[in-house]
Amino acid sequence: MDTEKIEHTNGQDNSRPEQKKPIIDQMTDLAAEAAGQVAKAAVKSVAKGAKKAVAKRMPRSVKTAGKTIAKAAKTKKTAKKSVKRSGKKSKTAAERSSAKKTKSSAGRKERRTAKKVAKKRRA
Repeated sequence: MDTEKIEHTNGQDNSRPEQKKPIIDQMTDLAAEAAGQVAKAAVKSVAKGAKKAVAKRMPRSVKTAGKTIAKAAKTKKTAKKSVKRSGKKSKTAAERSSAKKTKSSAGRKERRTAKKVAKKRRA
């Protein structure tokens, strides 16, 4: 069966390259492939955990600066796309900042009250 060829109805002879190998070699290849996939998943998992650990230990100022830079880059890209697609101008920087102030001031008040409540609970 190792060297046999399979004939199809159309008359072509096709040999199976996998069946030329002994079954033990095929199983070894399969096991090696599976071990490679497991190792790959493990490395990805460890890297993800390391990223989270580093992110926890970063100063808050660095985190906020990174978020600000990422937001600025994102808004630039989206503003360019919206101008190209619709032909309308996007909001000016002043309009955007005024909208942010109204949103952030409400959130800030909520955070302050939440902190006060948490302090009272601890005491």
